[in-house]
Amino acid sequence: MNMKIICKWMGIALLALPTLFATNVMAQDLKKPTLEDLLPGGETYRIAENKWYQWYGDAACLELGIDSIKGIWAVNGVGAKAGENFTVITLKEANKLLAEKELGKLRNFYSAKTINTPHSAVIGILLQVDPLLLLNTGKYRVLIDWKKKELIWNQPCPAQAANEDWNEVSRHLAYTLNNNLYVMTNDGQTRQVTTEAEGIVCGQSVHRNEFGINKGTYWSPQGNLLAFYRMDESMVTQYPLVDITARIGELNNVRYPMAGMTSHKVTVGIYNTETQKTVYLNTGDPTDRYFTNISWAPDAKSIYLIELNRDQNHAKLCQYNTETGELMATLFEETHPKYVEPQHPIVFLPWDNNKFIYQSQRDGFNHLYLYNVKGELLKQLTQGEWLVQQVLGFNRQTQHVIIQSTETSPLQSNIYSVSLKDCKRSLLGNSEGIHSAQLSGFMGTHLIDKSSSPTCPRSIKIMSANPKKHREYTLLTAEDPFKGFTMPNIETGTIKAADGVTDLYYRLVKPADFDPAKKYPTIIYVYGGPHAQMVTGGWQNGARGWDIYMANKGYIMFTLDNRGSDNRGLEFENVTFRHLGIEEGKDQVKGAEFLKSLPYVDGNRIGVHGWSFGGHMTTALMLRYPEIFKVGVAGGPVIDWGYYEIMYGERYMDTPQSNPEGYEQCNLKNLAGNLKGHLLLIHDDHDDTCVPQHTLSFIKACVDARTYPDLFIYPTHKHNVIGRDRVHLHEKITRYFEDNL
Repeated sequence: MNMKIICKWMGIALLALPTLFATNVMAQDLKKPTLEDLLPGGETYRIAENKWYQWYGDAACLELGIDSIKGIWAVNGVGAKAGENFTVITLKEANKLLAEKELGKLRNFYSAKTINTPHSAVIGILLQVDPLLLLNTGKYRVLIDWKKKELIWNQPCPAQAANEDWNEVSRHLAYTLNNNLYVMTNDGQTRQVTTEAEGIVCGQSVHRNEFGINKGTYWSPQGNLLAFYRMDESMVTQYPLVDITARIGELNNVRYPMAGMTSHKVTVGIYNTETQKTVYLNTGDPTDRYFTNISWAPDAKSIYLIELNRDQNHAKLCQYNTETGELMATLFEETHPKYVEPQHPIVFLPWDNNKFIYQSQRDGFNHLYLYNVKGELLKQLTQGEWLVQQVLGFNRQTQHVIIQSTETSPLQSNIYSVSLKDCKRSLLGNSEGIHSAQLSGFMGTHLIDKSSSPTCPRSIKIMSANPKKHREYTLLTAEDPFKGFTMPNIETGTIKAADGVTDLYYRLVKPADFDPAKKYPTIIYVYGGPHAQMVTGGWQNGARGWDIYMANKGYIMFTLDNRGSDNRGLEFENVTFRHLGIEEGKDQVKGAEFLKSLPYVDGNRIGVHGWSFGGHMTTALMLRYPEIFKVGVAGGPVIDWGYYEIMYGERYMDTPQSNPEGYEQCNLKNLAGNLKGHLLLIHDDHDDTCVPQHTLSFIKACVDARTYPDLFIYPTHKHNVIGRDRVHLHEKITRYFEDNL
């Protein structure tokens, strides 16, 4: 698919002006946004208006605000009230209820949570839920009945708790203190679930957040059983980081399993809140095995997880008995010559406890498969050269599954309804841009659709989840936050990859006063790695604030999503297997060649910048193609994949022992002598994702090779520079390009 969209946006009516002269005159009359305007952390950071919504059952959509919560009845669900606005509760009313019980005070409603647990018979097509709001004052969790204006329950908030996981059915709270797991019952009693020494972590995310893992506790449907991870990392080598804020720098050790080295061991426990006993799943020796995608059977008598071997090429869906911890069945297995990457737990059909949906890339794209509890494949629900990004939920009324997918375009995310009966798909909402959705509380008959497009920063609509009865109501259309500013022009299009076959999407950002007769210096912003896509059909086509800033300073800004990046399928991604950075670099060179073919690009002044995987790409491009790339700024770069962590690194590179040629080829220290241009390396001193050893060892290699990169360190930050320092970071990067490009 070849698309080229010229977007002139940000509130400037350039499309209506027929001549470049008119564009230039108008640009001169407007001010340019600063880094303070463009970047999070900036004192005048400008961001599109947003609103926060949650569902009250299937009946109403509630807007959480500063001093009140307002509601709108669902567009076609409550008869005469459809689309009608009402006030739920005010901050004054809520704080009055809290003050009566001395439970603290709220500053706003942004942390409020609606409770959508059904409790009574069907009313028409809707299931009744209580009008409850969960509020957190910092000292207490409280439930308020917003119709009766009554405070009906409270629970103290444990001090210094982390990883809090509250269940709205049982009202029990799971949390961690240091490395141990605790449960506070609904009546405020505290129970310590684990008593482990240093080196063993319970109730927290494991496997370094790979395989879709982002937490460590999982409540059963009724909230009386708690599954949790226990990670023994006592055998994992500690990596030293230094806290320089102390009078004498203090050592902060982190357990960091590097590729090919000893990994941690994970087990899964199940804590019973009634018996106060814990059973661990009998998975056998956990050495060199990963356990992920935990999900409960609807009756909570069994629990499911996906087991993955260390080579990450063999996955098993396993079912365990929750009372005994014993393996009940291995439902099916999946293998791949390169890697299998399970990221989603199975999801049971709400109306049939004997069937579930499993996600797999087995046909080259992530799709949905319907199985029964015997592990028998019933049908493939979705298929095509596009991928399902997320299962959002179910419309129980029509028995459809609601998904987010790239079917419309690889640059987009759109919402579809998929029939479980005949697999027919129907688009919900607008066909353009990037969409995400929140389904209504229980039946899933409505959704809140939040989207953006190249010319619209944010749109929020409430609509029916039934395509045959489609109605919608606009809740917000955000104004361009840079209305009245001089803004650059954006184009997107495609070029061929280095294989001569594959289409790659690019984004080109030109100065607002662009003159085709001039020669412009150009900066390529690159990421290039798995699970990231830089060029999108969303706001500004995914352009970052710094891209806008540099274009306004007279640079052409270019980004290309090479092979290996996200949302294009398994083959597109794993062409980089066992030699990360090589094929990606060849594609970026094709991007540079395309730039050189443009009459307004100065081919002798091409720079490159990226962070993390993009830092690796930046450094690699400067070293492998010094005749093309003259200036580079590499942030938090991977230099030697042997220094990177096991789960991510071994998936794409295998181990250093089994792939020594690949690790040698991709070790940028071996290329230190090739540096000819200006290269600035930036690293955070507390980076526990890409440890400082990468950058420091590369600097040593350059010293040995008598080449001369530059170095800048950001103290007290981890893998990203955040807060006010983010503005400083981008000013530093800007000055380096200004001085050298």
